[in-house]
Amino acid sequence: MNKYEDIINLEYPFTSKHPKMSMLARAAQFSSFAALTGYDDAIWEKGRLTDKKIELGEDEIIELDSKLQELDQRIKEQPYIVVTYFIKDNKKSGGRYDTYIGNLCKIDTLDGTIMFTDKKKIKITNILDINY
Repeated sequence: MNKYEDIINLEYPFTSKHPKMSMLARAAQFSSFAALTGYDDAIWEKGRLTDKKIELGEDEIIELDSKLQELDQRIKEQPYIVVTYFIKDNKKSGGRYDTYIGNLCKIDTLDGTIMFTDKKKIKITNILDINY
């Protein structure tokens, strides 16, 4: 004879005082505890690599200026261009290079930016190269 035979087939006594816990709430009781909140993010941030901004030489500056002058003469055509430019990182020194493709609509020498038809602005001092 089994020692629990007298209670093994009894129905579970539900109580109205304490409603049944959801599976999600029960699982939360046994989930791991993050004692160092934000530690993983800090480690990831520390390990994230950034690039140094490439300083253009005199010849590259002249070539870029020449391209901008040519594009300024064709501005009414809204030429389709590919710009490689530097984006400064807000959290670390350095940043990253990105490429933007679009139709140029304005070169603002006072503001030091170029603007595309979709209102995207890029600082001229951050431009590494322009292709069209």
